[in-house]
Amino acid sequence: MVGLLGRTRAQSTRRPNTAHQQRGSHEGKHRRGPSNGLRSALSGRSVAGQVFVLQVVVVLLLVVAAAVALVLQVRHDSTQEARNRSLAVAETFANAPGTRAALNAPHPTVLLQPSAEAARKASKVDFIVVLNTDAIRYTHPKPDRIGKKFVGTTAPVLAGHSITEQINGTLGPLVQATVPIKAPDGKVVGMVSAGITTANVGGAADRQLPLLLGAAAVALALATTSTALVSRRLLRQTHGLGPHEMTRMYEHHDAVLHSVREGVIIVDAEGQLLLANDEANRLLDLPADAEGQHVQKLGLDAGTAELLASGRVATDEVHLVGDQLLAINQRPTDLQGGPAGSVATLRDSTELRALSGRAEIARERLKLLYDAGVGIGTSLDVTRTAEELAEVAVPRFADFVTVDLADAVLNGQEPDAGAGLRRTASGGIRKDAPLYPVGEHIGFVPSTPQAHSLRTGEAVVEPDLGGAPGWLAQDLQRTAQVVDYGIHSLITVPLRVGPLVMGVVNFWRSEKPEPFDVEDLALAEELVARAAVSIDNARRYTREHTMAVTLQRSLLPRTLPEQSALDLAYRYLPAQAGVGGDWFDVLPLPGARVAVVVGDVVGHGLLAAATMGRLRTAVHNFSALDLPPDELLGLLDELVGRIDQDETTEDGRAAVTGATCVYAVYDPTTRRCTVARAGHPPPAVIRPDGSVEFPDVPAGPPLGLGGLPFETAELELAEGSRLVLYTDGLVEDRERDIDVGLELLRTALAGADRSPEDTCQAVLDALLPARPSDDIALIVARTHALGADRIASWEVRSEPAAVGEVRASVSRQLARWGLDEMAFTTELILSELVTNAIRYGNGPIGVRVLLDRALICEVFDASSTSPHLRYAATTDEGGRGLFLVAQLTDRWGTRYTPEGKVIWAEQPLP
Repeated sequence: MVGLLGRTRAQSTRRPNTAHQQRGSHEGKHRRGPSNGLRSALSGRSVAGQVFVLQVVVVLLLVVAAAVALVLQVRHDSTQEARNRSLAVAETFANAPGTRAALNAPHPTVLLQPSAEAARKASKVDFIVVLNTDAIRYTHPKPDRIGKKFVGTTAPVLAGHSITEQINGTLGPLVQATVPIKAPDGKVVGMVSAGITTANVGGAADRQLPLLLGAAAVALALATTSTALVSRRLLRQTHGLGPHEMTRMYEHHDAVLHSVREGVIIVDAEGQLLLANDEANRLLDLPADAEGQHVQKLGLDAGTAELLASGRVATDEVHLVGDQLLAINQRPTDLQGGPAGSVATLRDSTELRALSGRAEIARERLKLLYDAGVGIGTSLDVTRTAEELAEVAVPRFADFVTVDLADAVLNGQEPDAGAGLRRTASGGIRKDAPLYPVGEHIGFVPSTPQAHSLRTGEAVVEPDLGGAPGWLAQDLQRTAQVVDYGIHSLITVPLRVGPLVMGVVNFWRSEKPEPFDVEDLALAEELVARAAVSIDNARRYTREHTMAVTLQRSLLPRTLPEQSALDLAYRYLPAQAGVGGDWFDVLPLPGARVAVVVGDVVGHGLLAAATMGRLRTAVHNFSALDLPPDELLGLLDELVGRIDQDETTEDGRAAVTGATCVYAVYDPTTRRCTVARAGHPPPAVIRPDGSVEFPDVPAGPPLGLGGLPFETAELELAEGSRLVLYTDGLVEDRERDIDVGLELLRTALAGADRSPEDTCQAVLDALLPARPSDDIALIVARTHALGADRIASWEVRSEPAAVGEVRASVSRQLARWGLDEMAFTTELILSELVTNAIRYGNGPIGVRVLLDRALICEVFDASSTSPHLRYAATTDEGGRGLFLVAQLTDRWGTRYTPEGKVIWAEQPLP
């Protein structure tokens, strides 16, 4: 800055004829061409010439130093390469097959000399010498040296170590490596030495020396040329001025500084004023002796003095000095290596004050609208969106903001005309404002601005609330409190999307004494219009989400069925962002068994919920057939495949891409649980001692893929064990891998003596995310065993006479259970079932009676033929047995086992 001002002033103060002569001289220099300019640069009389000479010397020294360093490096690398190659060759020959054996031969030289010479030529070393432990040579490139003493160090080699050294050997100065030849027991039986002469080691370096010197010469030439070009440019920019002329230019800088119309101030690093031109003295009203004093002692206002003393960068920073508005620009002077300090320019911008104030207000309003577009509508929650509107507007536009919405809008519905509003959100600079609190239902009287906005859909501004009788009539006591609190102005804007009015937004002012005006009203309308779109989107989403959740919950079990095998607790949490297809069910099965199933349909939305309902219904139907878990999953797999085909869209993509499921059947009589799963997370088992394990249940493919069978795993559960089934939403999300989730689940489940309810709560406390992105289904089942005193079983001979024995045994057992009144019916049922098994089935035949919530009779046989109910004609002698069984029992049926089938019947207990 100083140099530029000095040069400008020097040029401006020269005499006209002198300037003309110099200009002509400069033009003449340019006309003389590049060679003359270069000669001028090399002359050394100008600044450019001195710079050129100095740069050439520095470059020459650097090139020479680099060349010497490269030569030394190449020689060092060549020597190191020779050491490495010698050692590698020696070790390779010492460990070569036959080397150790040749040392023990009667004539080692005969065997080793050809091999050593061949290896030497192939590896491009100068010699390979094989020695005995007395250092006598067996091989050498010069045969006359064989049998003579080896020149070199051998003691470390005889101790089992390899060495590399530089010596003056029989071939002259050389680099050699000597390694031991060891017997299998580790004993040194000989040595091998390989090496390269110093002449060959340095040959590579000598061959590269001309190339290095040539590169150095080229680098020197290029550097000299570039330096000449730089000097030529410097010569052109300085117009060939010498040091004396440039010094004179700096001495004349005052004339330029004092002639400019902007104030210029230079301050050193300590905050002392070094220079101030006439304009700066006028604008700041500086004392006559200001230069040399600290800027804090010049009587300036605190803000301006702090800025000048700090030296920080400032661009058009406005300060009020007296009655003038000064725009100050400040930059440090040491950015280009100059002295520490700062230079500041001052410009009088008082006339721009009013215009800049209006521009700042417009900028702030545009920024507010931009922030509203970004900050309002970040979620699809009506209440949260209303709160975001209040947060954006306070305190930048209003001191208090309240949002009142119709109850129907909060529930996702369209509001009814004339219905009251509920205060949904409120924000303000303080918390003690006497406005209606959040959650209160408000019915606005017709004279209020809010009622007018709801009727007409137009915004209303009340500049003076204390003189607004229509607003005061809303609630005389509360409105008086609002006015006494200091709230004096109001803007009411309807939340409207098209013809739909969802509520009103109220902007209240208390801190600023100016009331809201027409410009504020326009800004409020624009702000609310943007928020209304987001609130309407949230309302529509709430409606659809509520419908989907209602559908989803209607498809899930309302209550769990009564049974004695399991104590059950469950949790079902729909996703916050959408409805998924997670589901669960508990199904009582014949023989006091219970089936527990948990599934997850891929995808979200109404289609996933509807598909979940179809799968749950299918599981109910398939479980009625009493199928094993793997067969039931196979039927579900076919069903999902058909659903995918039926739901295929026009572009060929399936709307449903599959589902996962885990199906477990627990038998309290054997305490065995049979489990199969289709692409679902594995179940967890909590043993009675509180330990947790994830049983190895074959995963199987997800439902709908088809082509692969499902497998089952049979678990034996001690009484009091807890079986835990869940969906992947519990253990996996976008921020947590499933392996991490399973470990967290294991930790949460660990612990004995916890009820299923407590277990469910502990799991959710540990794993439930703040906003679940997927549905979560969790069911915990604690097992019970049916005691041996409630089970009676008999083997039955395959002859008609055995029926009477069964009746007698059952009668005695029922008497022990205190169920004598059921003896006749039970005898009749078992008589029919056992008779059918003897007549139509295969042995062995067994009978089992279970006392649970019902009296269960089971007849086993080895036949796979299932009996069926029919109505006998009046002339038929038989065919009425199963009809009687069906009439005497609540339900009956057949289930198949690997050994045959079971005919079962259940009777209610009295």
